Amino acid sequence: MAKQQWDEIELGGQDRQRPDIRLIVADMDGTLLDGDSNIPSSFWPMLARLEQRGIAFVPASGRQFQTLEDMFGRGAADGVDRSDSLSLIAENGNVVSYHGDIIDVKGIDFNFARRIIDIVDKASNPANSPYFNIGLVICGLQSAYVQRTDQEFLDECAKYYHALRIVDDLHEVLEDDSETILKLAIFDFTDAESMAHALFTDLPDQYVAQVSAKHWVDIMRADTDKRTGVEAIQRAMHITADQTMAFGDYLNDLGILESATWSFAMANGHNQVKQTAHYLAPANTEEGVMKVVDRLVA
Repeated sequence: MAKQQWDEIELGGQDRQRPDIRLIVADMDGTLLDGDSNIPSSFWPMLARLEQRGIAFVPASGRQFQTLEDMFGRGAADGVDRSDSLSLIAENGNVVSYHGDIIDVKGIDFNFARRIIDIVDKASNPANSPYFNIGLVICGLQSAYVQRTDQEFLDECAKYYHALRIVDDLHEVLEDDSETILKLAIFDFTDAESMAHALFTDLPDQYVAQVSAKHWVDIMRADTDKRTGVEAIQRAMHITADQTMAFGDYLNDLGILESATWSFAMANGHNQVKQTAHYLAPANTEEGVMKVVDRLVA
């Protein structure tokens, strides 16, 4: 469990001196977003207070870069277009932007991608054993791509990938060498963690299968995660872990928690996340990120 509850943190002195936080990083699903996967209305006033104090708020997500841009940039619910000032960690750290400019992109080898496509095609064929009800998303820098077309799967993908194309065969995507393949995301209608153990335990050393949610697994470079994204932004801002606050709930958030002295696991989080974080925040359904930030920072 986390070492300390969020509301037990001593602020110090009669003036309630607050920590010198310059950067706040938060995962999206299960962390910042509510139970319906929406940004709570209380987030936008908090963000305005952070901006007034010169404190950067950075979403860190497995979601697509274009999706985060829509949510926090030109499509922001408060009507403010932050596209030119926005910093984002997308695709679990494979795309990082700072003040509107992409500063880091990591891609995977096309031959390796072909191997994963073949594994998923075989495992998702009911004629084969073991069979898994899964669908693959090729996450490119320009767009995400799928070949499975049932509406239930497409609805799940649409939550995370606003730039989404349907193709007849995912192998076609790899014929375009102008695209950068960031990662391969697999949706499992049952349990992603079990599926990952069954199918992806023998990946080459340079790749890893990262369980990002109950139904999602991201296959990506082993040298890249949300932590490398946080570190890239810390370098750009010339700040340290002591000036960083981070929030997460699932296994793909371990890196951002390890890169921040002020690390918070959500009450609804995975047990391993709670063990890693220094503090425990209220659940995402209780607007935990806003409660902690308002008390300690904003």
